[in-house]
Amino acid sequence: MQIHRDINNLPGFTNAVITIGTFDGVHLGHRQITDSLKAAAAKAGGESVIITFHPHPRKVVSSVITGVRLINTLDERIELLENTGIDHLVIVPFTGFFANQAAEDYIRDFLVANFKPHTIIIGYDHRFGRDRLGDYKMMEEKAALYNYRLKEIPEHLLHAIKVSSTNIRNAILHGNIEEANEFLGYDFFFEGEVFHGNKIGREIGYPTANLKSTDEEKIALGDGIYAVYVKVEGETFKGMMSIGFRPTIDGKERVTEVNLFDFNRDIYGRQIRVIVKKYLRAEVKFDGLESLKTQLHKDKEDSLACLP
Repeated sequence: MQIHRDINNLPGFTNAVITIGTFDGVHLGHRQITDSLKAAAAKAGGESVIITFHPHPRKVVSSVITGVRLINTLDERIELLENTGIDHLVIVPFTGFFANQAAEDYIRDFLVANFKPHTIIIGYDHRFGRDRLGDYKMMEEKAALYNYRLKEIPEHLLHAIKVSSTNIRNAILHGNIEEANEFLGYDFFFEGEVFHGNKIGREIGYPTANLKSTDEEKIALGDGIYAVYVKVEGETFKGMMSIGFRPTIDGKERVTEVNLFDFNRDIYGRQIRVIVKKYLRAEVKFDGLESLKTQLHKDKEDSLACLP
């Protein structure tokens, strides 16, 4: 997959079959669209092209001042879309100026001028241009003028995608990771930078990597204990993760800690990837460190049981 970030320096696409969207999650529903895109491109003897935006359009056009919480960071979306076998991914900087262009200008000056599309695949509810006045009907009316074909994404698929995306976000937020993974079609993952903690885990025989999120827009898991895989410098290790306020220790600050099994390296300042497999239990306050240590031993056994 070729990645293009400069809209003014795109290649000359051959019979481009394009679709447009954020593709947050790149989940099973999205993959029905990418499969359709590839099939249409093959039929046209052309190239499949996904157009996506960064930052998320809601950050630019929404009047509600709330944090956008995404299933994937941009780099994660790129990685996941690359696995779908699409030919090209075009990342368009989404600005106020871009959002404010007239709908007809969007079709003529953005889509047609840059991509010369053979086919455009979009949903019936696709809106674009200033005040979101552009829609499927307008794009249909311009098809003959600009010599492209228009293919509609079925309403039932769009509905399924929206439901899946909502379910995935809710499941992640509430720690229902197995449900989220089922909708995603892969295991939810995130990355974090390892920083120094208070070393209490080391004192009781379970040293942890304290993680700081590397992307503030990335959705965060609900509190609890999880079985995980951890990727460090190209290697994968089994482990367990705790997210919460550590009520047995201090209960003051929400932290994310990962204990890697059979691991003894200095990784402070390194970025690691955590792949979340299973929710084990809720966070509990124990009557002391010895009780906590006993529970951690059981958590490790439970983690190993579900990490092949």
